[in-house]
Amino acid sequence: MREIYLDNNATTKVDEVVFEEMRPYFCELYGNPSSMHYFGGQVQKKVDEARQRVADLIGAHPEEIIFTACGTESDNAAIRSALEVFPNKRHVITTRVEHPAVLTLCRGLSKHGYRVTELNVDSAGRLDMDELRSAIDDNTAIVSIMYANNETGVIFPIEEVGRLVKEKGALFHTDAVQAVGKIPLNMAESTIDMLSLSGHKLHAPKGVGILYVRKGVPFRPLLVGGHQEKSRRAGTENTASIIALGKACELAGQHMGDENTRVRAMRDRLENELLRLIPAARINGGGADRLPNTVSIAFEFVEGELILLYLSELGICASSGSACTSGSLEPSHVLRAMGVPFTCAHGSIRFSLSRFTTDEEIDTVIRELPAIIRRGREMSPFGRELLAK
Repeated sequence: MREIYLDNNATTKVDEVVFEEMRPYFCELYGNPSSMHYFGGQVQKKVDEARQRVADLIGAHPEEIIFTACGTESDNAAIRSALEVFPNKRHVITTRVEHPAVLTLCRGLSKHGYRVTELNVDSAGRLDMDELRSAIDDNTAIVSIMYANNETGVIFPIEEVGRLVKEKGALFHTDAVQAVGKIPLNMAESTIDMLSLSGHKLHAPKGVGILYVRKGVPFRPLLVGGHQEKSRRAGTENTASIIALGKACELAGQHMGDENTRVRAMRDRLENELLRLIPAARINGGGADRLPNTVSIAFEFVEGELILLYLSELGICASSGSACTSGSLEPSHVLRAMGVPFTCAHGSIRFSLSRFTTDEEIDTVIRELPAIIRRGREMSPFGRELLAK
């Protein structure tokens, strides 16, 4: 059975071109880039090239790029650095719909004397800008707000947020893990101070990411030890994966037009056909500006876990939300924050496409999912009542 992979917001396949780029740096060119000899030096040149490629994708300078192990490390490093830079400022602002990498950290800080404000969103998942204006004050050290939501794909007005943050003298960080490679970013013209990126969301391997830190922004490292990354992130470089990330960023820039045309068209067709064929369905975040690859769709009176099980039996891979919270049977914290009714939140499924998704795969989902929803609703008295109408 050939799988139909529609869970790209959880992780992506490594592009074969990316894999070939990194392959020699395991067994052939395995030198330590920090070594003084030529064997290590040639690896350092490839790391430098990768840094430039990442910078080019987001419109940054290469010296503003710090390689990390993942988006979670980048998020933690940004927020903890701001608190060290401003030791007398005890206020952090984030949102109720952040990834656990940010939300769990911020909630932990609230237990250690920090005041944490979690901003609300409306029913379409859009940020409450008036609440942000009221919340930010002279005691705010950092505002950390995601660029685009990993579950719904809703894009936040990041530049507007950044301007408000700058007026108050706080630092501004964005978790852009889902946005990078899907929509254009230009740090040279941005209000963002720090930005997180994760390689495995754009067809590079797991275990590599970056933290962008704008030139001139004060920064305190999370990991200390050696002098790697100009003493901003200690630890021997994960050279093969860094080189792969650089290639993946180069390819992401080349394919961004495809993401916003062909992939968006497949996403829209999937949404429209499912809404047409399945009663009592809704798009979570449908009224907002969203990433071109993401569908969060809710079906009343059926369990999401059951839908995923039936889909999996057909080789169709989707999710009920963030992979980092999939162990919980509770409705998504994102959908709860949006006020999605309980009967819908439990039956919400996320399909996330990539440039490797095909029209034939979308056709299969459109063909198979209505019967799956009907089968699931037959197990619920409310679902049976709906089917009887």
